[in-house]
Amino acid sequence: MPAGVTLAQYVRFSAAALLTMFVGSQCVHYYYRPLQDLDKLVQQEVERRKFVVK
Repeated sequence: MPAGVTLAQYVRFSAAALLTMFVGSQCVHYYYRPLQDLDKLVQQEVERRKFVVK
């Protein structure tokens, strides 16, 4: 194991890091709701690209 850490400590740290990553991601999606207006944004982009002259 890296830096003389036991397997139990390594697994415990990895599990804690994974759990906090999941909780942090869930908090972001709960408070900021990044996907709430996705359909509207996609529709705006489709409309914008209809009028782009190439």
